[in-house]
Amino acid sequence: MFKQIGQIASLMKNLPKMKAAMDDLQQKLGQLVAEGSSGGNMVTAKVNGRMEVVACNIGEEAMKLQHKEMLEDLIIAAINQAIVKVNQLRAEETQKMATTLGMPVPTEGMPGIPGLM
Repeated sequence: MFKQIGQIASLMKNLPKMKAAMDDLQQKLGQLVAEGSSGGNMVTAKVNGRMEVVACNIGEEAMKLQHKEMLEDLIIAAINQAIVKVNQLRAEETQKMATTLGMPVPTEGMPGIPGLM
């Protein structure tokens, strides 16, 4: 019981440091950007670390196809690829923060947090 109280007290003592680290992480996530592409770069998309699509570029070749369904598929594929990449970047930043705070990071990932390994 006393061990648990000591752990709680230690956690409470580190709360200001943890909050500062979380604020820093949120700022870094907003600056992360990953790019995905599809159709041999006919479509590219960029997603930031806050999971916002910040750019989508449809090349001239894609516009010449005049095939609505194919273009929709290319856009979706490019965005999904960017999401996968940015999730990896987010996981890396989160791991850095956890390591800095001396927190354990699970090797198999965390449920509900895609890409966190």
